Amino acid sequence: MQPSGRGYDHGITTFSPDGRLFQVEYARESVKRGTTTAGLKYRDGVILVVDKRISSRLIIPESIEKVYKIDDHIGFATSGLVADARQLVDRARVQCQINRITYSDKIPVDALAKRICDFKQSFTQYGGSRPFGTALLIAGVDENGLHLYETDPSGAYQSYHAGAIGRGRNTVVDYFENNWKPNMTLNAGIKMGLEALRESIEAKLNKEAVEIAIIDESGYRVLSRADTIAQIDKLKPAYDDE
Repeated sequence: MQPSGRGYDHGITTFSPDGRLFQVEYARESVKRGTTTAGLKYRDGVILVVDKRISSRLIIPESIEKVYKIDDHIGFATSGLVADARQLVDRARVQCQINRITYSDKIPVDALAKRICDFKQSFTQYGGSRPFGTALLIAGVDENGLHLYETDPSGAYQSYHAGAIGRGRNTVVDYFENNWKPNMTLNAGIKMGLEALRESIEAKLNKEAVEIAIIDESGYRVLSRADTIAQIDKLKPAYDDE
């Protein structure tokens, strides 16, 4: 008798007898091994907080990208295989430009989320390919309000007030469920995002490895290193050295 799953995990188009696609589940495991990424809505926009997890002091932190500007009103945060994420980021940017050229208007956030997830789903349906080993947090602001979508390697997506992907997802989500509330100020939202990130890594935050992006009516922006460090310093005494 073959071991459980043997033969059903070689092809993406083959369901196991219990209705599972093993390649999709393997892709999800790739996401779980990625760095923790959190997103939450506040009163005027959406905040993305990421931990770059610098593994060597020889790495230049600025060379690691975990948050991306997609359009003036949309940002992505990723967890999982970085190269796979880059392909989705490039495709999303093209979709934004196509919409702007075709309709002379910026793309709605929900429309972009659906197009990207439709593309991801197509890689679970045809032979000779594999699912993308990355998950995305899609954050944006448009005429319909504030948006935060969490996507899955299968192509599924859901809208959240606050969510997370990556290794520490469960811890961050538990923290948000207990503490998130609507109409928070920007500073309160950043503080909550950093606290949730701290809970997930169970260690002192590396000030050089944390990145914060904000999307509001003014557009997409990333906090400077000095501003990020200042926000982390506000969390004392929790981060004082022993």
